[in-house]
Amino acid sequence: MVFSELFWAYLVAITLLTVSPGVDTLLVMRNTGRGGLRDGCVTSVGICSGLFIHATLSALGISILLVETAWAFSALKWAGACYLVWLGIGSLRQAMRRGDLPRTTDSPVIRRVVSHRESFQEGLLSNVLNPKTALFYMALLPQFVDPSGNTFQQSLILASVHFLLAMLWQCGLAWVVVRFKGLGASVRVKRLLNALTGGFFVAMGAKLAGN
Repeated sequence: MVFSELFWAYLVAITLLTVSPGVDTLLVMRNTGRGGLRDGCVTSVGICSGLFIHATLSALGISILLVETAWAFSALKWAGACYLVWLGIGSLRQAMRRGDLPRTTDSPVIRRVVSHRESFQEGLLSNVLNPKTALFYMALLPQFVDPSGNTFQQSLILASVHFLLAMLWQCGLAWVVVRFKGLGASVRVKRLLNALTGGFFVAMGAKLAGN
């Protein structure tokens, strides 16, 4: 491979980034609690698909244009902030719904049926509208691309590696959430998860808008 000497350094960097907790991690955990393993994994596919969009923009230089053009970056930042707040409010509303509580301890956990399309869109928009991801791909990705080779092709290959790592990590987290709930977690755990993630999303959206 043209960039073989850079690949292992990239692999270490991208692995550390992938396992670091953030909005994507909490979204996968929230949606897994909402609709089960399928919901969490489809959400992860949406999140990871957004990586190819950022890699393409980075290779084409559009990410640099976004950062250097104040109004364009501000628009992206506000769109991401509003989307995070919207996700947070949705989680908080789910946490406050009394109808989700079972009447007896033997009542089954009720999961909301969500379409593949909705789960995928939530994950994709969460990633695409995150200016921090755009900045990361603009700043980090070029460091591991050999300028003597095909920049676009190398960017997509590196994004594919990130895609596989992130999918394995996030789907693994979804599986852990399902196993934890299967060991006796009640709907109250789901409500607590929604409350925590909802508050986090709103706080992150407010912080992003204020920066």
